[in-house]
Amino acid sequence: MTDVAIPAPAPTRLGAIVRAARDSRPLTALSGDQLAMGLSGLCLVHCLASTIFFASVASLGGALHNPLFHEVGLVIAIGFALVTLLAGVLSHGYMMPFAVGSFGLGIMAGALARPHDGSEVIATMIGVAVVALGHDLNRRATH
Repeated sequence: MTDVAIPAPAPTRLGAIVRAARDSRPLTALSGDQLAMGLSGLCLVHCLASTIFFASVASLGGALHNPLFHEVGLVIAIGFALVTLLAGVLSHGYMMPFAVGSFGLGIMAGALARPHDGSEVIATMIGVAVVALGHDLNRRATH
């Protein structure tokens, strides 16, 4: 029998994914600010995806348009902000992250009172981005 050389497998992205998973931190190792920034990102995705979805399927817009969902989301955002940003003020003593985050929450709360003509989505996304900025400032001041 003749020995046939088997070519080496081409490098795949699977190795990179395995290394990234191996070197990643568990979810419990994330700070409250990092979790809050992640939730802010999910909120932005929700706002954009909902707007695109409801614009393309206008007949479903009224049936799935429950303001309670957004009010509960705002209460959760206020809870995260209160815990993480206030803990940051007590830890590092800087008020700016708390003030920026609170301003963003105010923009988000004001967006609930806007008419449902698309302007509430823009106001909410601006508020979410400002809240995420407050969490990022808080994270940077803590480390």
